[in-house]
Amino acid sequence: MLFIVGFIVVIATVMGGYIMGGGHVDVLWQPLEFLIIFGAGIGAFLISFPLPIVKGVLGSLGKLIKGVKYNSESYLELLSCLYTVFKLAKSKGDLALESHIENPGESALFGQFPGFAGDHHALEFMCDYLRMLTLGTSNAYEVDDIMSAELDGHHEELHSISAAVGNLGESLPALGIVAAVLGIIHTMGSITEPPEVLGHLIGAALVGTFSGILFSYGFVTPMGTSLAAIFAEEGYYMLSIKNGIIAHMQGYAPQVSIEFARKVIPSHVRPTFAELEEALQNVGNPE
Repeated sequence: MLFIVGFIVVIATVMGGYIMGGGHVDVLWQPLEFLIIFGAGIGAFLISFPLPIVKGVLGSLGKLIKGVKYNSESYLELLSCLYTVFKLAKSKGDLALESHIENPGESALFGQFPGFAGDHHALEFMCDYLRMLTLGTSNAYEVDDIMSAELDGHHEELHSISAAVGNLGESLPALGIVAAVLGIIHTMGSITEPPEVLGHLIGAALVGTFSGILFSYGFVTPMGTSLAAIFAEEGYYMLSIKNGIIAHMQGYAPQVSIEFARKVIPSHVRPTFAELEEALQNVGNPE
């Protein structure tokens, strides 16, 4: 939502100020300048980054409109799921989790939490480490190190995606100058034309510089910054899972383990203790 509002504000203020100053909008429509700038920008982008990052960028653009996918309700569901898992493990042993983590899609336990169960990455992350518990892994510090390494690697992958968008944005002003210079070269070839013709050609050339700077600092670079912020906030969801599992491995009661998980959640979406207690009352007994 904020992305759309910001997009509108940039366009409205820039174009509004230009029009209010007596500018003619039709002069700004220069398709060939745009072709040079954005065509070269996309080409440079494809040269700079491998296919996985290119696909990652394309697949992440929807996040700019949707924003962070985890809210207070998402975290309440996650904490409730962790509590149910830990309660079952405490009452019947970690091996009781085996049937649920081997086929989570058909698990009655995970079926109570459709939002979490539908998040493939988070579900796989949790099940992978719960599986280690069922195989006899008991050293919480070693598992903590492995989980941290995996989350750090995932963070680097996401950072590469946001950085790629930022890199594209940084290239646009220079490519705008390229378009402007080509426009000036074209103008010099028409130097014998009357002033009104030359003025139009020079204006068209300057649109290249204007467009490169505007789209860089008004749109593309902020998009990269926004993606980085979204990825960083969504990372807390996985960190919450990690903290809960490590606390469980260290022998804490389910209620205490989910407190370890709750405390790392960003404050603006963190459920209160009372909200969590109420949510746990509606959770079915694990089987």
